[in-house]
Amino acid sequence: MNKTVQRILMFAIGLPLALCLILLLPHKNHLAANCVIIVLSALGALEFNKMIGRGTSALSVIEVLLLGTLPVIGAVLHVSFGLEGKLETVCFLIGAVWLLISRVLSKEEKFGNAVERISSGFSIMIYPGLFMIWIIRMSLLPESSIIILVFLLIVVASDSLAWFFGMLLGNGNRGFIRASPNKSIAGFIGGIAGSVLVGIASVKFWPGIFESTRIKSALLGGIILGFVTSLAAIFGDLAESVMKRSSNMKDSGNVILGRGGILDSIDSVAFAAPVFYTLYWFLFR
Repeated sequence: MNKTVQRILMFAIGLPLALCLILLLPHKNHLAANCVIIVLSALGALEFNKMIGRGTSALSVIEVLLLGTLPVIGAVLHVSFGLEGKLETVCFLIGAVWLLISRVLSKEEKFGNAVERISSGFSIMIYPGLFMIWIIRMSLLPESSIIILVFLLIVVASDSLAWFFGMLLGNGNRGFIRASPNKSIAGFIGGIAGSVLVGIASVKFWPGIFESTRIKSALLGGIILGFVTSLAAIFGDLAESVMKRSSNMKDSGNVILGRGGILDSIDSVAFAAPVFYTLYWFLFR
């Protein structure tokens, strides 16, 4: 089975599962989906740890799992269980304190890698978990199921149509971005166009949810939402490509057929989530 077939197969299976998770299990502010985000953050943190360690773990697996999920767990406790307080911030500070204290109490005779380990730990707390928290925060918005659905459709349209139009019309216009030479102008335009269409369709299908309060035209708001979110998704993909090239890695892992690792699949989603949330709040709240 070649990579193209694998990718189409995973898309055909993965997208319906994600939609069912969001639309059919909205209980406790999407607790089921939020738990999946915890798992994805944990697996993504493990891959990122190997990436920044150039194939060797700078931190132990237990440390990586804890640091990569602590802020996300804090967000889920707040959103799905109603625990008050800035739990994401508290959990982040707990991780930061552990990073510093654990190095102070280390039994190592030399501390030549202390800065590297502390820097790696902070990076792992931020990416991808801290970015994924913004999807969890969408669970608190009114009509959150539709909003999360639109977010995923915008990112999926950007990613899938960029790949499709790149395959179809990309010959002769690739290589304009050194971080990812296989990316093409045709794919770039196709992905953004698809996301903009999703933004427009969202305004048309759910006018009550996407009613603009900041600008006169809700349709313009949908176009802006799709366009800017798509740009963020594209840059999320490119940013991960830069990190993989720096680490001499082709893929972040090999757990997903046709795509590679977890980070290869959620890089666009993670980077686009805070952008979409902020834009939606500004344009439609």
